[in-house]
Amino acid sequence: MSYATLADRAAVVTGAASGMGAATARLLAANGARVALLSRRADRLDALAAEIAAAGGRAVAVPVDVTDQASVDAAVKAVHAAHGAADLVVNNAGVMLPNPLEDGRVDEWTRMIDTNVTGALRIIRAFTADLTAAAAAGRPADLVNISSIAAHATFPNYAVYGATKAALTHLSTLLRTELGPRDVRVTNIEPGLTETELGQHVDNAALSEQLRGMFEAIGGLSAEEIADVVGFVASRPAHVNLRQVVVLPTRQA
Repeated sequence: MSYATLADRAAVVTGAASGMGAATARLLAANGARVALLSRRADRLDALAAEIAAAGGRAVAVPVDVTDQASVDAAVKAVHAAHGAADLVVNNAGVMLPNPLEDGRVDEWTRMIDTNVTGALRIIRAFTADLTAAAAAGRPADLVNISSIAAHATFPNYAVYGATKAALTHLSTLLRTELGPRDVRVTNIEPGLTETELGQHVDNAALSEQLRGMFEAIGGLSAEEIADVVGFVASRPAHVNLRQVVVLPTRQA
């Protein structure tokens, strides 16, 4: 779909190197937004920025590690230098590393919490002033958090991942009490099975095979379909906040 009201908005998309982040960046740029592409993989960001520019869009590659505060601080300066203050922030960076809890994979727990929760908080804190200023000036201002159906549905061996996504979902709810009265919209999107690179990070052979079987039996959503939801919620009239969107393949529902 085309979303004319996204034209000339200044958007920040984390996890933009692949999957839902890259698809969202393409959609926002195609609809006239100035997009800052944030991710750790600079080579992929550069390629995506070049692709968007070749299609007539505006994008800047901003390498960042959301688990590092100094890196986030530097990214904010780069975004402001390239596009000015942001009025649309899509918190998409995330990692999924399932394993039985009894395996005691503290390395995986730490990585998921640092990326999915603390990393999201760093980005939110970094751009809150931008969003509230845009809203105070009478412009739309959006914080879109990409959570997961795992915040609600229970999957064995996904306990820590699900807990991090439940934290992000509840954080979105609480942030609406702080930002909503200041006219900043907070939207929480919970995709179900979606074709992204998340599954490639699973190092448990049995769980990896189980995940493949779910995709074969149910069929996954495309990253572009989730991006379309982001475009839709961010293009509503400024006084309309679609606060919670759960998006599932029909057979998963």
